[in-house]
Amino acid sequence: MGRKPRYTDDLFIDAALQIVSMEGPSGLTMAAVARRAKAPVGSVYHRFPSKDVLVAELWLRTVESFQEGFLKLLKQGNGSGAAMYTPRWVRQHFNEARLLLLHRRDELMTGDWPDKLTDRTYRLAGQLERCLEEFTQGCLGEATDDNLQRMLFALIDVPYAAVKRYLQAGQSPPAIVDELVCETYSAVIGEEK
Repeated sequence: MGRKPRYTDDLFIDAALQIVSMEGPSGLTMAAVARRAKAPVGSVYHRFPSKDVLVAELWLRTVESFQEGFLKLLKQGNGSGAAMYTPRWVRQHFNEARLLLLHRRDELMTGDWPDKLTDRTYRLAGQLERCLEEFTQGCLGEATDDNLQRMLFALIDVPYAAVKRYLQAGQSPPAIVDELVCETYSAVIGEEK
């Protein structure tokens, strides 16, 4: 039986997350990740051949973390819960939220993603699109362009806008945000069935 590795992918991904959350994309270097993880730079490169691959793994892990709970609520038919999921997730995953909601993927990466990571990105986007279409169909009767735009506004645009200014200020969104997001969802989509 082999020995347990001293440095793991998650150790380096967590270090990269902390750096981006505190310093922004400009502070993220492989040497900074190694310092934060208290590991040799060569160990970082052993697991991640480039900074772009490390950032891609960080980005995808964060999107998967968010999307898992969000889609679960939609599949349960809980639209207001899905709308309020964003501020609640932000409070529980503050650094991850700062990464996803304050920085565009293009700010973090300079090159192309490897095919394996690109495929994961498309899979996640496809899951989200299919789930939103199904939920819209069930909630509003059909998934027309107008209905999808209405649903995207209520489930994604409003919650994102509601938490962004708090994240920019380095603060967790107050509880009133959940209430306002829920009220907006009800005003735009209607009451839950």
